[in-house]
Amino acid sequence: MNPVAFSTFIIITVLVAAISWYKTRKQKITTSAGLFLANRSLTFTAVGSALFFTNISAAEFVGNSESVYLNNMSVMAWGISSVFAMVLVSEFIIPIYLKGAMSTTPDFLENRYDPGTKKLVSFLFLISYVVNLLPIVLYSGAVALNGLFHFSDIWDISYGNSIWVLIWCIGLIGSLYSILGGLKAIVISDLVLGVCMFTGAILLAYFGLRHIGSGDSILGLQTILTTKTEHFNSIGGDKDAVPFSTIFTGMILMNLFYWGTEQVIVQQALASSNLETSQKGIALACVGKLLGPLLFILPGIIAVHLYSNLHNTTEAFSRVVSDVSPPMLSGFIAAVILGAAITSFSPALNSASTLFTLNLYKPFKEKNGKAVTEKDLLRNSRRFEMFAALLSMFIAPLIIFSSGNFYTFMQKMNAAFSIPIFSIMFVGFVTKRVPPIAAKIGLAFCFTGYILTQVVFDTGIHFLHILAILFVLTAAIMLIIGRIFPMEKPYIAQNKQVVDLKPWKNRHWINGLLILIMILLFIVFSKWGLAS
Repeated sequence: MNPVAFSTFIIITVLVAAISWYKTRKQKITTSAGLFLANRSLTFTAVGSALFFTNISAAEFVGNSESVYLNNMSVMAWGISSVFAMVLVSEFIIPIYLKGAMSTTPDFLENRYDPGTKKLVSFLFLISYVVNLLPIVLYSGAVALNGLFHFSDIWDISYGNSIWVLIWCIGLIGSLYSILGGLKAIVISDLVLGVCMFTGAILLAYFGLRHIGSGDSILGLQTILTTKTEHFNSIGGDKDAVPFSTIFTGMILMNLFYWGTEQVIVQQALASSNLETSQKGIALACVGKLLGPLLFILPGIIAVHLYSNLHNTTEAFSRVVSDVSPPMLSGFIAAVILGAAITSFSPALNSASTLFTLNLYKPFKEKNGKAVTEKDLLRNSRRFEMFAALLSMFIAPLIIFSSGNFYTFMQKMNAAFSIPIFSIMFVGFVTKRVPPIAAKIGLAFCFTGYILTQVVFDTGIHFLHILAILFVLTAAIMLIIGRIFPMEKPYIAQNKQVVDLKPWKNRHWINGLLILIMILLFIVFSKWGLAS
């Protein structure tokens, strides 16, 4: 291990933690709103950075680089096309949540359907976080750090055992962030890491091109633009990791779920001071997503030109960083990777605690006639966070036994929970009389159908297309039930007037520009552009 790289890693990590502590040292968390929603006081820069960096974990670096190395830039579609979904969420869904002063996305289900649907979906969210989201964040962070510092060689233990150790280190640090600092501390870390991440990405690109060009970055750029250009293609075919047609079926649905109903993401927007701030923050996060090719894709392209046959392709990103960067930059990027893991793990843990405390624990206590104090909520939320963190740290090392492309594996796991939940949310958004029983039947049908098509039956159809089919069938079943057994009284949304709902007046032309840039990026990274 290079001592300069490791020293830089420690210094940057401690510095980010120190800044977070300094900015929140006078803040005493005495209410659940302070712990979960930062007292609805976030500015648009805080909302935007929190949205972007909660979405970004080491999985983005590891998974995207591996996919580009093995295949091409079709994996870019996940991040770039999400801009369209984010614009729709900003315009139509966030106003609904803020109007109802909702703390969690299942709160809408209680208002629209009934408390039982809210509890059921909250329970599904918790399962998803503990067995899927949290373990994947921990595992990808451990893989990246081991690839950068080769801890398995230093400690003279097996690769699997080193991943175990690193997973527990990341998990314990991330737990402390969430339990002690709440959402506010996480957001401060996001702002600092934002500057670090973009700085590191630019420096890594420079040194990577310089390495390929044998000391000449211009020659390195010419090399990657003229050789092996097929890896620049983002318009995936049927045999690619992400066929282009899936953007218009299951991918748009998963992106709408993620940015519009996923608690760990939406909670950042719900913590804004008003609707205008929230919409500006989402637009800022869109800018970050459009820079994704520089952050997550270019290291994979560099790996294509450096390594002809990597044994462990999940370490493509780490190998590039350690082989082309000066020691100080390697340590700097390692600190960013750890920070990205923590700022994805901590918000997910915080959101899981929010769902458990407000949607399950509090209603249970009140149902049994017991008074629930803010002190009681805070104490039990922190206990649940420790439980969820420990369970996810036991599950995360098992991902090493998964087969195939890591990023595709991650998205398939996400889909099992996302589309069933989004289907009943969507029908709730667009109808007024579909009854609660329809939501429960739709949820069970969609979840069961997805498991059967992915585990039991080999349909030969891409899983994203399957998701679109299940979404249409689920919506149709719910609408039929709604026609036969409609609610006696139509659902009417109530304005609780907690925050100002005046929309951002410049949002339309800004959103239009963002979508135009999204389309241009697909053209640039295609056979009509750099892949020609």
